[in-house]
Amino acid sequence: MSPPVSQVVVVGGTHGNEMSGVCLAKHWLQDPSELRRKSFTADILLANPIAVERCVRYIDRDLNRSFSHELLSASASESDSYEVKRAREIYQKYGPKQSSLNFVIDLHNTTSNMGTTILLFKGDNFALHLANYLKTKCVDPSFPCHILLIDIPEQGHVHLQSMGKHSISLELGPQPQGVVRTDVLARMKVLVNSSLDFLDLFNQGTEFPSFEAEVHQVLHKADFPRGADGEIQAFIHSELQFSHSRQRSANIIWWAIPEKELFFRNSQNAGTAWDMELNYTVDIL
Repeated sequence: MSPPVSQVVVVGGTHGNEMSGVCLAKHWLQDPSELRRKSFTADILLANPIAVERCVRYIDRDLNRSFSHELLSASASESDSYEVKRAREIYQKYGPKQSSLNFVIDLHNTTSNMGTTILLFKGDNFALHLANYLKTKCVDPSFPCHILLIDIPEQGHVHLQSMGKHSISLELGPQPQGVVRTDVLARMKVLVNSSLDFLDLFNQGTEFPSFEAEVHQVLHKADFPRGADGEIQAFIHSELQFSHSRQRSANIIWWAIPEKELFFRNSQNAGTAWDMELNYTVDIL
């Protein structure tokens, strides 16, 4: 059984143009009263303030890929990127990894129509219980909730959420970069508050029963079809654009000019994630 949760950090602005987390972080930095519970008060962190100021994903490199042991433990150098320096500042405040920091809630948006997607590390059963609790709060069928496991060996954890002993990332979309959708912002606010409620209930001795849940895991990554010159030659198929479903009856992914359908060959009934996401290849689930 996990010990009581004493230190919780809610993180916005890990990517500076994902505006739901940015707006909530700025609001809670001004008025943190909403983050108080009977058994703890959550900290709020604006992770990449310069990227937020410029409304860009990052300055030199992705902050959410800068929390490897190698980068955090390396000697400081004048040539270090801004995000590496910032990752070390966060590590200095909350580290070492998975020690005193009990829970991290990292807030993200995606241009993909992933509804509410809760990302957690495989094997983090406490976070899985929280994710299952959050699914009960997602009652709007037009904004469904999915759980996605990150299956990476612990020594390979490079994400900001790996700072916590337990953690989730909330990935909500679709929302264009640098834009606020108020329905997405409101949904994220509810999910953060529900997460804090769960942690507070756990601290007060509430027992959460065992459960069965549908979860997803990345099997492959599919880059866009490209020509010999590296130029993209096909695009996300209309059957996938802005679809909530994670499972597909067919493996059509790409549409090319002239009109042509391209398939991802896979023996399983594959689903997709991060289709129509500006920054990623398509993940096959």
